[in-house]
Amino acid sequence: METEESNTKAAASWYLLQKDRLLAHGNNSDISGKKRKQESTVGHEPVTCILEDKVEQDTTITRINQDEEEPSNKKVKPFSKGTGLASLMGPVKSTSLKRIGQSIQRSISFKTEARPFPAPPLRQRPKNSTTVKRRNSLLWSDTVEITEELSMKEIKRQEVIFELAQGEQQLIDDLSLVKKAYYEPMLKLDIMAENELTQIFGTLDSLIPLHEDLVNRLHNLRGTEGAVDEVGPTLMEWFPCLDAYITYCCNQVTAKALLDIKKQDPRVEHFLRLCQESSFSRKLDLWNFLDLPRSRLVKYPLLLKEIVRHTNSEHPDKPHLEEAMELIQSIVAEVNRKTGEAECHYYRSQLHFVDEIQRIPEILRSQLLLCHGDLKNNKGQKLHVFLFELVLVLSRPVTQNDKLQFQVFRQPIPIGDLLMEDLPDGDTGLAGSFRGAFISANDKTKNCFRVSSKGRLKGHAYSLQANDSFNKQQWISCIRQAIVSYKDHINILHLSPEINSANSSLDDIADLSIECDDKECEDVEMNDQYVNNKGVNFLDPKY
Repeated sequence: METEESNTKAAASWYLLQKDRLLAHGNNSDISGKKRKQESTVGHEPVTCILEDKVEQDTTITRINQDEEEPSNKKVKPFSKGTGLASLMGPVKSTSLKRIGQSIQRSISFKTEARPFPAPPLRQRPKNSTTVKRRNSLLWSDTVEITEELSMKEIKRQEVIFELAQGEQQLIDDLSLVKKAYYEPMLKLDIMAENELTQIFGTLDSLIPLHEDLVNRLHNLRGTEGAVDEVGPTLMEWFPCLDAYITYCCNQVTAKALLDIKKQDPRVEHFLRLCQESSFSRKLDLWNFLDLPRSRLVKYPLLLKEIVRHTNSEHPDKPHLEEAMELIQSIVAEVNRKTGEAECHYYRSQLHFVDEIQRIPEILRSQLLLCHGDLKNNKGQKLHVFLFELVLVLSRPVTQNDKLQFQVFRQPIPIGDLLMEDLPDGDTGLAGSFRGAFISANDKTKNCFRVSSKGRLKGHAYSLQANDSFNKQQWISCIRQAIVSYKDHINILHLSPEINSANSSLDDIADLSIECDDKECEDVEMNDQYVNNKGVNFLDPKY
């Protein structure tokens, strides 16, 4: 009898240990499903009672009781290697098991099922949006009560006229800001000398009252309902005042060069940077403000074109607007021509000639600078190339006495002798492989073109590399346009019999110079600098 009781206790003790392991390794659904466990243990009612009595005891006590009740010869199944922390946990309260199971289940559901709320879409900035455009948000229709008598075309016409007035007021505000936030503080703080500030800001003060006059004129044109009947006569009277822009725009070339030099001064750079980071500047630098008048000038033809487009043909303002359109176009063209001449004169004065033979007459005769910018030659050297209307000049930027100059590189090429060749990407077999220290043999050269001379400098070819394909196409387009314009000019001159006779005599001279000795060739070459291969003497005053 005692043996049976001992065996029963041993079996119950062993089953209790196995049950504890099942509780530790079981999933949450098995732990929380108490009813299912009771059904699965039918036929073992004594063991179930023992289990329910023991679950509230401490882990240590349970293990001690198990060791005392187990016979010494009973083999206990060892823990498997992959048991983990859960197998080391003793029995806990059923409510705690439920709470743990629920928390684990919630954490799993959060990781697998829960998703964060979708973030609201960001407001996309309109393309080509600038601060100036955002300021011009008020429309004419927002300031008046539109009646049914106005057609849609007339409403658009009034909107453009209102935009013209609003743009004038914004320009006045910006120019006044430049004076108060830049000119006066820099003068007071002695950041720049007064003569330097005068050259940089130019005649900016004279432009403010000029545009204030137009604002007052446009305001007086508004009727009782806020509409403007005729604006053409007022613009015809006011547009000639824009001749003041000739002086201001011509000064911008030297002003920009001086400003770039002064920015190297730490005090100037610090002051301008603080101003640009301030809210009043709208993230614009000083030069953006100084260039606003020129931008405003070129916008007048566009605004006037829109006013004409939305004006009915029978409107009395139509002929006045058309006359004003022709007037403003001629004024803008004159300002551009004078500005181009001033820019050309400035950069011609900045050329430094290593040899007097480089000072060819085409440079002195050029009145327009078609384009200029940085390019690289086949050795990777940085060059600044000038395309004047009559000559192509390669130069190297140098600084002398804290002033930027351009040292003429090689011999300038007259447009009449200029040949241009577009080099495809990767074409390294031509003159100038562009294989430098930083270019491997597998790299392809890109954005290159070649210029050469067909005159006495035949054989002088220069391979040039642009920064990108767009810059390359700009150079190629400008060079081709310069060549075509030059040929058209020569063809017009050839219509004169005197020019043709001069050409024949000069051609004879050119033929004789082929077989001359070195000294004679040098003299002829010096003389040929004043007469191009087409027989046109550019030093002749009549040309």
